[in-house]
Amino acid sequence: MSEHEDDYMSDAFLNPSLDVRPGIPMVKRLKETLRRGTLHKEKNILNQQKSYKEQEQNRRDAALQNSLSSENKGFALLQKMGYTAGQGLGKEGTGRVEPLPLTIKTDRGGIGMEQLKKRKAEENLENHRKRLEVKQHIEKKSLEDFRERKRTEREKHETEGDLRKSQWACEQLDRQKGIIVPRDSWYWPEVVTNQEAEHEEPSTGSEGSEDDKELTSLLKLQFITSYLRSVHFYCIWCGTAYRDEADINTNCPGDTALNHNE
Repeated sequence: MSEHEDDYMSDAFLNPSLDVRPGIPMVKRLKETLRRGTLHKEKNILNQQKSYKEQEQNRRDAALQNSLSSENKGFALLQKMGYTAGQGLGKEGTGRVEPLPLTIKTDRGGIGMEQLKKRKAEENLENHRKRLEVKQHIEKKSLEDFRERKRTEREKHETEGDLRKSQWACEQLDRQKGIIVPRDSWYWPEVVTNQEAEHEEPSTGSEGSEDDKELTSLLKLQFITSYLRSVHFYCIWCGTAYRDEADINTNCPGDTALNHNE
């Protein structure tokens, strides 16, 4: 065979892992071959470890399935003391029949680690539950405060609307009876009262005191509606002027807006 002929028994033909494609440098081919060899060895080691663990587990399971024989030293000692297979331990034979269960520890944690992890998980769960309860309580309180604030604003708006309506009705009914000066300055609408003050001499009763300025809209409404019912027999919520006191007491539901909403 001449030196220019290919040797078909060389590694280039017998080892398929060698990349002999033209144009690839020899160093690169060698590195690729070494890399593939290393990966192959690592896979073999992993397979061997897995196979060993499986074999160990199978041997353990098989041993646990079989009963103890006289070859076991502990079992042999029990037999010498009169123990019979299947009999309970103790003088009366009322003790344990089966051996203590075997618990195999497969992780790398120390003794008591499982209980510690379980306790920490329970603590974390309890803390999460408490935080959730606090959050729900805050959200509920915020919602209740929001609803209470909205209810108060709505009631205030309704009271102020009823007050303006009662002031307007009070002025109209007073004028129909020839009363040109309100019982108090806030019994009539404020704008109308100011206009009247430019032309009429204010009486002693119409001069507001410091206590009158501190009256709330609700108190003013109660005073004016009481005045309208007793003097004019008029109810702003019914929108009706009754004949007399007996008529308004009999046919009017009451002297508040709540009585008329029921």
